Formats: sequence, structure tokens, C-alpha cells
Amino acid sequence: MSLRAEKAILLFSGGQDSATCLFYALENFAEVETIGFRYGQRHHIEMEVRQEFLSGFRKIFPEYAEKLKGDKIYDLPILSDIGETSLTRETEIYMLECGLPSTFVPGRNIMFFTVAASHGWRKSISHIIGGMCQTDYSGYPDCRDNTLKSLQVSLSLGLDMPLILHTPLMWLSKAESWKIAYDIAGQKAVDFIIENTHSCYKGERSKRHIWGYGCGKCPACVLRKQGFERYASLTLE
Repeated sequence: MSLRAEKAILLFSGGQDSATCLFYALENFAEVETIGFRYGQRHHIEMEVRQEFLSGFRKIFPEYAEKLKGDKIYDLPILSDIGETSLTRETEIYMLECGLPSTFVPGRNIMFFTVAASHGWRKSISHIIGGMCQTDYSGYPDCRDNTLKSLQVSLSLGLDMPLILHTPLMWLSKAESWKIAYDIAGQKAVDFIIENTHSCYKGERSKRHIWGYGCGKCPACVLRKQGFERYASLTLE
């Protein structure tokens, strides 16, 4: 099925993965809307970064500007109230007895897709894109392929509308994610993602590394750092 004439909604947090997916979406769909969420996240600075990213993106990549349409932000404070996790509270990041990291916000991605699907229903947009990944991820069960395949079926039935949840990074490593951006829009895309996205769980943005901004120690920073180093080494081979 050709997607070139289709519209899509992208879950856009302002992090590396969703930024990479934006390039993918604009390359493969006729129009792309972005959607973001405020849920009391500890790294709330990502909400500022995402706006700056979208504004700068249109200037740096004018070839995509016409395809990049509206942006909508929804408030979901219930996730913070329910979760009480290290991603919504000033607490140390550690492993829980159940084997999941304390940064896991239960139901977060499920709710994100549900809201995005409902938003899309009003506009007859059946394609929703997310940067979830099962290869290099933090162990979150709602990032798994089976979870999202099941959710796709449930949302399609519940909204009486055939929906497709696209996860282009699902089986890619972080190094491969960097390469996807490069393959689509060249070094300019890689540089833009490094400078204008935010992944650090602690919201640290005063420290600039070769792979971007962050504390360099939280799980999100470590994953991003290792992925970039691997990507850099592959480009030199």
C-alpha cells in the first residue's frame, strides 16, 4: 500500500526517536501532524525543546515545510497521579522488584496512542506513528511490538475505523536510528537532532556532549550516547 497520498499523526515528544520518526513520516506521507503530551514529566524541558525543534525545522528543512502541518498538545496529569515514578517525581532511578525500571509510567504509551487515535478520528486520519523500539529500549512493556499490534486492533474496533500504528524504529538499534536520519536527510539531519532534541530523564540541558545534551548518566543518556558512538564507528569503517 502506497502511503504517499495519506495523512499521518506523529507522537512527537522532542526526543531523538520521535525526531527521527518525523523525518521518516515526512518522507513517506503526504501530510504530517504532530501531537505532544504534558503529563507532569520530570524532564518537562522537552516541551520547550519540541516547540523550538518544530520552529527551526521548517527553516532548516524547507523541502518538508509544506507537508508539516499543525501541532497539538494535550494535558494528561492523570499519568503523574497514577504513576508516581522516577519520570514524574524527583527520585532516584532504580530497578523495581517486578524487574521494570522506576521510570516506567504505567499505561503511558497506551494512553498516548488512544488520545492520538481519537484526535485522528475527527479528521479521518488513520495512520499514527510512534518512536517505540523493542531492540534498544528500557524494558517498558508498552513499547513492545505485540503490545502495539494488540492496541492497533483494539483502537480500530473501538473507533470503528481501520487504524495503522507505525513504529519504524521497532527493530532498530539506537545506532541504526541515527543512520535512518542520515539516510533520509544527510548529516544536516543528524546535526539538527543532536542540537535540538532532548532525551535526558533528569532534564539536564546545560551539558553539551558530542551526542547532544544531558546528564550523561541516566538510562536515556547512556542509551543515546552508546548508540551515537556505535553509529559514529560504523560510519568510519
